Amino acid sequence: MMNLPKKLTKKLKLREEKNSLRTLKTPSNLVDFSSNDYLGFAKSSVIFDKTHQFLVDKNSKQNGATGSRLLSGNHQLYRELENFLSNFHLTESATIFNSGYDANIGFFSAVPQRGDIILYDEFIHASIRDGIKLSNAKAFKFSHNDLDSLEEKILRYSDLSTALEETSKFKNTVYVVTESVFSMDGDSPSLEKISKICKKNNAFLIVDEAHAVGVFGKNGVGIVQEVNLQNDVFARIITFGKALGCHGAAILGSKELQKYLINFARSFIYTTGLSPHSLATIKVAYTEMIKQTQDDKICLFENIQYFKSEVKRNHLNSFLLKVTLQYIVV
Repeated sequence: MMNLPKKLTKKLKLREEKNSLRTLKTPSNLVDFSSNDYLGFAKSSVIFDKTHQFLVDKNSKQNGATGSRLLSGNHQLYRELENFLSNFHLTESATIFNSGYDANIGFFSAVPQRGDIILYDEFIHASIRDGIKLSNAKAFKFSHNDLDSLEEKILRYSDLSTALEETSKFKNTVYVVTESVFSMDGDSPSLEKISKICKKNNAFLIVDEAHAVGVFGKNGVGIVQEVNLQNDVFARIITFGKALGCHGAAILGSKELQKYLINFARSFIYTTGLSPHSLATIKVAYTEMIKQTQDDKICLFENIQYFKSEVKRNHLNSFLLKVTLQYIVV
């Protein structure tokens, strides 16, 4: 077997020296303080059994999608689940992707065009950053959850967009990107105020709700719906690998946005679809999520507060900050 090129070996060595080398670890029986399984659904035997029964009732004995959704892989469960998601999340369309990473890569590489401007929170997820890198639009970050920084950037780069527009046949667009709950810090922006800034400046707002769905809002609808902004947000990205404990993602928006994504999002077009089992698990997980009581959510937030108090009591704030910065920067 050939060895790695020397340049790559050097990069690995530097990681080791900085104590930031990533490795794959097997699950332990320790208390879980790090996974995305907020509601315990990933290990739920109830969801496991109900998913199997759901497929039996549907007489679905297909193990895989067989191909891209645009070819042979768009089986009936896709239509049923996307209709369900559209109704549940009060949106015109829901377009399912294989993962949150695929959804963000597909959206940001395809939707913003040359001459457009993308303004993103400096702590935005890596998958959004990677999608932005594949875009032909110009991108600039604003300070984390800082409304003044965002508005200043909109005013500054709207002028750039106007200048670029003079060489284009079409009006250039400003996109603003944030998360409703940031995974590393657990904080949230004021979506109502960001929405007002976007409206005032004719910017398109995109919100990643990966860490909000299942945890915030009535029945776990997320923060966008909790504050009734679903009609003011251009696109929402939701994922099923966090609180719902399964796999996949969806982009919520208009029917025209769905039509565009199906035609231009490469991470949607050029990949085999999810299996019926994956989609059945998502549907059953949503059903169980809706059954969650207020006491279940109170227990989750009490656990969060207890963890925070213990971190403070044991003076671990600086250690956790160091770990967080390593995760974001490395």
